[in-house]
Amino acid sequence: MGQTKVLITGVTGYIGGSILSQLLSSTQVKNNLRISVLTRKDDRARSFASLGVNVYTLNDLNDSEAIKQAASENDVVIHTASGFHTESAKNLIEGLGARKRQNAQADVYYIHTSGTSNLADHPISKTYFESRIFSDKDQDIYSYLKMREAGEPYAQRTTDLAVVETGKAQGVPTTIIMSPTIYGMGTGKFNRFSIQYPLLMKQAVRSGQAEYVGDGEGVWNFVHIVDLVMLYELVLLDWIEKRRITPVGENGIIFSATSTCKWKEAADRIGKVGADLGKLRSPEARSISLEEATRKWTGGDEQLCELGFASNSRTSADVAKDLGWRPAKTENDWEESFREEFQALFK
Repeated sequence: MGQTKVLITGVTGYIGGSILSQLLSSTQVKNNLRISVLTRKDDRARSFASLGVNVYTLNDLNDSEAIKQAASENDVVIHTASGFHTESAKNLIEGLGARKRQNAQADVYYIHTSGTSNLADHPISKTYFESRIFSDKDQDIYSYLKMREAGEPYAQRTTDLAVVETGKAQGVPTTIIMSPTIYGMGTGKFNRFSIQYPLLMKQAVRSGQAEYVGDGEGVWNFVHIVDLVMLYELVLLDWIEKRRITPVGENGIIFSATSTCKWKEAADRIGKVGADLGKLRSPEARSISLEEATRKWTGGDEQLCELGFASNSRTSADVAKDLGWRPAKTENDWEESFREEFQALFK
């Protein structure tokens, strides 16, 4: 069997960099892969050549021709650069579609990175509220996303729907890995920080104490970055070994949750650790309004603030279990990660 050509985007980022690091260190897959990366034209791009990977460059995510060309020269694309940029996702799938048309035997596959804010409710503004746990095995997540999108367009959800629809049109199998809050230090060459908790830590330092929105009772899942990249590896192995347990297309939206917490619980951990480290004036977390949080945390985007930092979003990673995914990190690791990340952020 020849090597599978795999293209990874977003390798200077948190998820993409960690996936690249995992695949390069995995004896189980690296001998079966020819890995390429797609990154911006800058000094960082040159640094990836030293890792023994092929490097494609682009100006930015609007560089459609460069994106399509890179994808058309590979069998599998793992896209992590942005879950909110619809055109780049479509361009990557179209590139794989072109490869398939040039060679009907080409076994192409697209893995997309998304987040569970797509499923989240609006407990503060009350524009949409429900409390349930979504399963990726026994529920039609695609139809649910279409229903939610019809009533409330949201860029990340818009992109996910475009991934499924473009894949169907191009004859390219697609799988979307929809993750909750990701925590822990990444293992890539550059950015090693996630988004949600580090942002709340930085804002806590600016405000002098940790903060949460409203009553902080919204519940989200979380997953450690180390466990998450193992899931990406399992999905990739499932494809290249032709077991094909992972669903694709309209059924191909899978989750990666391990455990849950309330937003107030996360704020309390930030407050305690920040005060212990001398970065906050008080260990107590305080409630703020959605309006204040929107101004401080998301640059005026209230929808993003409520969905991403105040909502309920709970999922069950049942497909991952079928693949043999066994997360190693525990709730104790989650609790201890706040100190590690806080220290690294303000080293």
